[in-house]
Amino acid sequence: MASKLSIEDVNKLMTDGSKAARADTAAKVAEEFEKQALNESERQIAEDIFRTLVNDAEQIVRETLSTHLKSCPDVPRDVALSLARDVEAVSLPILRSSEVLTDEDLVEIVKDQCQAKQVAIAQRPTVSAVVADAVIDTGNETAVARLVSNEGAQLDETAFDRVITDYESSDAVSDSLSRRSNMPAAVQEQLVTKLTEKMKSALSGQIDLPADQLSNVLMQARERATLSLLREGSSDAELEQLVEQMHVNGRLTASVVLRAIAMGDVTFFEAALARLANIPIANARILIHDEGRLGLRSLYEKASLPERLYPAFRAGVDVSKDNDYDGGPNDRERYAARMVERLLTHFEDPTEGIAEDDIDYLIGKLNQIAA
Repeated sequence: MASKLSIEDVNKLMTDGSKAARADTAAKVAEEFEKQALNESERQIAEDIFRTLVNDAEQIVRETLSTHLKSCPDVPRDVALSLARDVEAVSLPILRSSEVLTDEDLVEIVKDQCQAKQVAIAQRPTVSAVVADAVIDTGNETAVARLVSNEGAQLDETAFDRVITDYESSDAVSDSLSRRSNMPAAVQEQLVTKLTEKMKSALSGQIDLPADQLSNVLMQARERATLSLLREGSSDAELEQLVEQMHVNGRLTASVVLRAIAMGDVTFFEAALARLANIPIANARILIHDEGRLGLRSLYEKASLPERLYPAFRAGVDVSKDNDYDGGPNDRERYAARMVERLLTHFEDPTEGIAEDDIDYLIGKLNQIAA
């Protein structure tokens, strides 16, 4: 083709009344153009052909052109934009794949309120933050669900916050959020809380369980899920962000902090006590791991945690020094089981000198953690 493409090809294309012939010509020219095998004059002719075909009255011709040019990085922007603004059957391939379209082009098309086009843009291999924001603004649940499941979409914490708040009633969006990898722990904690609240509303009145017991069961489930959010190797910044968010929203409770030390989440435990006491983490670590008895006691009191739970926290820190993960499958669960077993044994020892009602309370808390 490179040696025969000429103005005659354009003339034939303009005069041939067969839509099949025009579609076939569109495919052939686009294929050669994408190969980058044309010289400069032939390239100009091919671009003129494209500009003619984007206005072809037959949709199949424009569809063919869009399908063959969707991944071509050298297609003229005006051609790509004409195809992107066309009817859905023509525009969707270009919108999903073309790198020629700018963020400004994509935002403009998103705002046109065509839901299928919004979904196509949300599925692009990469979606910039500004385009992602525009998709979130649409109210299109399907598009937003596709966006948050797209690992190539640039979503910062603010964007996730908006999705969780604006689409909290959307099962499709919630499901996509729950399956997205590498989501900030603080964002995941918000999602866990929203899902727990939704579950509580759905179960209230549906099961034979008093409201306070249902709340307690769901709180335990939320705490377990929250403490599983931090991945191995998570930064101190991510940990502090999660702890800060929980504190601001009243979810950094004595129960979740006790669960942390019982599960061996020492770093979370340290960050939580530091935030509750309003001191730097480095200082809190020194106090927690002080070989004497004054460090943890002073920190605990400054954190304003329940006095009756202090023996459990003290024992948890002591036991954690002698306990560690074994590196095998489910070692986290085995660690927790060993920790809780030792704590329960500790509090059932009458020589500890703890009041009986406090022992019952502590054992109840530990049994909840072990559940």
